[in-house]
Amino acid sequence: MTEQQNLVVMGQDIAEYGGAFKVTEGLLDLFGKERIRNTPICESVVVGAALGLSLEGYKSVVEMQFADFATVAFNQIVNNLAKIYYRWEQAANVVIRMPTGGGVGAGPFHSQSNEAWFTHVPGLKIVYPSTPADAKGLLIAAINDPNPVLFFEHKALYRSITGPVPEESFEVPIGKGRWVQKGDDIAIITYGMGVIWAEEYAASHPEISLAILDLRTLLPLDYEAIKEAAERTGKVLVLHEDTLTGGIGAEIAAWIGEHCFNRLDAPVMRCASLDTPVPFNKELEANFMAHSRLEECINNLLNF
Repeated sequence: MTEQQNLVVMGQDIAEYGGAFKVTEGLLDLFGKERIRNTPICESVVVGAALGLSLEGYKSVVEMQFADFATVAFNQIVNNLAKIYYRWEQAANVVIRMPTGGGVGAGPFHSQSNEAWFTHVPGLKIVYPSTPADAKGLLIAAINDPNPVLFFEHKALYRSITGPVPEESFEVPIGKGRWVQKGDDIAIITYGMGVIWAEEYAASHPEISLAILDLRTLLPLDYEAIKEAAERTGKVLVLHEDTLTGGIGAEIAAWIGEHCFNRLDAPVMRCASLDTPVPFNKELEANFMAHSRLEECINNLLNF
């Protein structure tokens, strides 16, 4: 915001309060009410205002207090932001921050993983970091990108994951995955919280040579890295917190089946959350999560 004086941040309670998850805490004191703007509880209007700012040469970052609330702004996102460049070559320089995911006992209206809804929409870019450094680099890249970007942030990672973050401004390229580790037995293709689950499993099972690919971007996908994952191991598990049916894992599995079939030693498997609303009860929620079926899925692949 210091470098780009035309950047405005908007959202519910993001100014004095610092946002529901304190991500914008302190920005009001630095940049003032003209650039750090509280908004009414009307997500459609806020996204429309962000698009209007883009028409006038501004950049904007909009915080959805919870990613679930993007439903209220769905028309603005998928019909206006995503299609305005196609319509008349007008950039929509808007980033929508999407606090997402479960594991915190918040129930079905504050815990959904809804990233797959938007991967079917041409004109959008979708990023989903799993590390602090990637969160910074991808957010800067998203702000600098003239296209509309949905920036998913897992709520349970805000206070649980730490790591080194360079002080200088830098970009992590959108559309490029990251190899967390290389391995020969099974490739786990994942993103967001799934990266943490895969890393924990790999650390506790050193006898299995696991390759872990952090996609980082869901639209566009890094097909080159996905192909390498399939060819390196011949056995692929696609892991995500989103529910199974219609998740991004289905698209990845289908693409591998079409383009890498002759290099596979087993069917591409998916490990995902149950096709139910996210439960409030912590024990039920733990069973809902893909994490509870990760070991079973890995063993099925190993023994195929």
